[in-house]
Amino acid sequence: MASIRGGVFTRADARACGYPDADIDSLLGSGSWRRIRRGTYAAQRSLRLVTDEILHLRRVYAVLRASGPGVYASHQSAAALHALPVWGLDLSRVHVTAPDGGSGRLRGVHRHIRDPVGADLQLWNKMHLVSPARAIAEVAASAPAAPATVLADAALYAGLVDHRILSQAVSRLDHGAKRARRVLDQVTGAASIAESRLRFILANAGLPAPDPAPPPDTEPADPDDGAVEALWFPDERTVVEFEPRFPFWCEEFEPAPEEPLPEPPAFDPDGPQPVEHCWISWTDLDDPVTVADRIRTTFTRAARRTGIRHFDLARVR
Repeated sequence: MASIRGGVFTRADARACGYPDADIDSLLGSGSWRRIRRGTYAAQRSLRLVTDEILHLRRVYAVLRASGPGVYASHQSAAALHALPVWGLDLSRVHVTAPDGGSGRLRGVHRHIRDPVGADLQLWNKMHLVSPARAIAEVAASAPAAPATVLADAALYAGLVDHRILSQAVSRLDHGAKRARRVLDQVTGAASIAESRLRFILANAGLPAPDPAPPPDTEPADPDDGAVEALWFPDERTVVEFEPRFPFWCEEFEPAPEEPLPEPPAFDPDGPQPVEHCWISWTDLDDPVTVADRIRTTFTRAARRTGIRHFDLARVR
């Protein structure tokens, strides 16, 4: 509850989460919780690092409390409330959707007028906000394609939405539906922000899509161990490694005895083996042109080593 409110919460919130008044007073007295203002608190650890996302969530919470019941958090503000990554999105203003302009303009608030407000609305912990699918559709219709794709990838990976629900949300947009569909056509099935950005660069550069299977003789990366992730291109005999920055959240579960985990794909010793590796760092992803050129160069180097040539059948003689 505290995380989606930017790290702050009220005494009523703490009670709703099972903290009796005696425990609340004890935590305040020990310094584990800090009093921000009358009736509003924050955990001490949340005060050590304040990001733009946390500040945005605090502003969203304040705007919703000060607004009427017909005002709903929308766009990237709703996405942040749903705990989805808002990397690359503009957080300088709080986005809300309402049926009218209200009695006055609030500073730092982008008020989208839509009467009626529309479908896919939710009430969570006394806060009005749009559903994850609608928030993604709104961002895809108004924000740059790369962060919007990251947002859709994260929601799909977490199981908050599926492709059918996203398509329905896009069809209900009052504007920008065509742009939003182009974004949804580029969802990559990635498991982290870094992987989503890299796959997005590959698709826009016209490079081949990686194989769903991992590279031969590799183990899943563990970000806590500083490991790297990799994409496998068997036709090009190339492995593209990258930093698994900011993995997406996904609820872990223990499979029932009658629902065993699927067996991993069997390793084919006679299959193609990698001959070249390409390393892409997190900062490299800020320069898509350089990343695409580096991967193309690696593909060419691998082709020279193997003697395999791939010809474009559509190329003019």
